[in-house]
Amino acid sequence: METDRHIAHMDLDTFFVSVERLERSDLVGKPIIVGSLSDRGVVAACSYESRRFGVHSAMPMKMALRLCPEAVVIRGDMDRYSYFSRMVTDIITEEAPVIEKASIDEHYLDITGMDRFFGCNQWMHELRQRIIKETGLPISFGLSVNKTVAKIATGEAKPNGEKEVPFSLVKPFLAPLSIARIPGVGDKTFRLLRSMGVVTIDTLSNIPPDMMERVLGKSGIVIWRKANGIDNNPVEPYSEAKSISSETTFEQDTTDMEMLRSTLVHMTEKLCYELRRDERLASVITVKLRYSDFNTYTMQKQIPYTSLDHKVRPVIEALFEKLYQRRLLVRLIGVKVSGLIQGTQQLDLFEDTSEMVRLYQSLDYVRHRFSVKSIQLASGIKKPEKPYPLI
Repeated sequence: METDRHIAHMDLDTFFVSVERLERSDLVGKPIIVGSLSDRGVVAACSYESRRFGVHSAMPMKMALRLCPEAVVIRGDMDRYSYFSRMVTDIITEEAPVIEKASIDEHYLDITGMDRFFGCNQWMHELRQRIIKETGLPISFGLSVNKTVAKIATGEAKPNGEKEVPFSLVKPFLAPLSIARIPGVGDKTFRLLRSMGVVTIDTLSNIPPDMMERVLGKSGIVIWRKANGIDNNPVEPYSEAKSISSETTFEQDTTDMEMLRSTLVHMTEKLCYELRRDERLASVITVKLRYSDFNTYTMQKQIPYTSLDHKVRPVIEALFEKLYQRRLLVRLIGVKVSGLIQGTQQLDLFEDTSEMVRLYQSLDYVRHRFSVKSIQLASGIKKPEKPYPLI
């Protein structure tokens, strides 16, 4: 039963900003904006001090600096953010029985049963203190009977705090909060509900579910359930082994380098599109090569979390160059992206302009409407294979 579950949500507070402050103590207490240094870019993250001026993530940098002209702007370093994200994940994985990495700075934990030994709240408190001690990063947690209430509780615990909401207090806890606190209620849904006079979760929870379905479709039922503190979704075990891959076995074994490289480019486009479509990020790239004698070799590299072609492609090309040493006929090549987490691409927010963001959005729109092959880089279009001459 849901009443017997103990689900925790952990969230690193202003993660990018906190990482920057680890090495620059002079940034503590100052309004910080992490993102593009160009006023045509967008905000990737911001400190609580800058939020007081109305700055928020994904806001155009030009507008953010008008609201908070004294802000310190930092370009951001995804390599460092990924490093600290993995450090936190490793600590949690050592301690928790079941962990789901929801994004670069969020984790869900199912610690059901731990109350028989230490008490779940005390166990989470000690885990949080270990993370703070070993990483130097502030982190908050919410603890309750399901993922929805735990996540909302984390939001109430911030900054750098803890909050437990037992089953008996779920409804009183949720009732006075804004509907914006419900996970999955975006700007459009929020405006629609506000136009109906719905402001608090208490009001939303008392709307008949069939009315919610008429107004918002099936998602209306999901939101209504969350407003009533109902969420049976399990914590999905986190595993670096989660992956998506693409392989090509050639009709004839080949040494045509142009074709091999174009095949890799096409695979990169396909896999990165699938990552963005499913709102996932990858942190490990693997290239596979099988020669005509069936000997197979693989090589992998860990990278900052990304779903962008132009970040993944150079890694794949470099791995292929290291792998292709025997100069024999190639039977198969493949690419795998793994170490996946849920999340939308944040690295694009560090680009000097927003043109790159719009380019990917346009490419993905065409691919979603037609097919992955409907638009490709010229270098990814394979030329017809030439028959390998018989000797």
